[in-house]
Amino acid sequence: MDASFSIRLATRDDIPQMDTLIPSSSFKLQSEFYQPGQIKAALGPVFGVDEQLIEDGTYFVATIDCKIVGCGGWSFRLSQFGGSHGRKRPTTRLDPKTDAAKIRAFFVDPAFARKGIGTALMNACESAIVREGFSRIEITATLAGEKLYTRFGYRLIERMSIPLENEAPLPAVRLFKEISSLSIES
Repeated sequence: MDASFSIRLATRDDIPQMDTLIPSSSFKLQSEFYQPGQIKAALGPVFGVDEQLIEDGTYFVATIDCKIVGCGGWSFRLSQFGGSHGRKRPTTRLDPKTDAAKIRAFFVDPAFARKGIGTALMNACESAIVREGFSRIEITATLAGEKLYTRFGYRLIERMSIPLENEAPLPAVRLFKEISSLSIES
């Protein structure tokens, strides 16, 4: 399955497709690292669409013939992870001079995994982050995503666990990277 994809900003009209993509991606691509009960409990509070990212114009989708095959973005707000469900929307913008931008919510259709979609989404995010004047980036990542992010030069800050309702905590990693406008492809 070698189709070319394009990257564009997500819109509210994309939410139904992403609401289908995220569970599919999570159950298939996270299964090596997490139990099915953990994945199910993480859907929504940890793995989900954050509509604030769409409204802020910082969430991207990868498409093939109008089908969303991947999504991911970044934020200039405090939230590290999670969907919109049950969360208060942060209103304060981070200061690019003192704060780190946040990489957020990467998911790829399992049928298109390891085809460069995650890499293209990361390139789009990092380019946008540099344009906004940030020089540091943080990620709270799943264990499955750690390999992609370390390939991009992110360093481990800490191993952590995200509490889940009625389930064992979800192991995760916090990663960090300092960037410069010269290190990003525009």
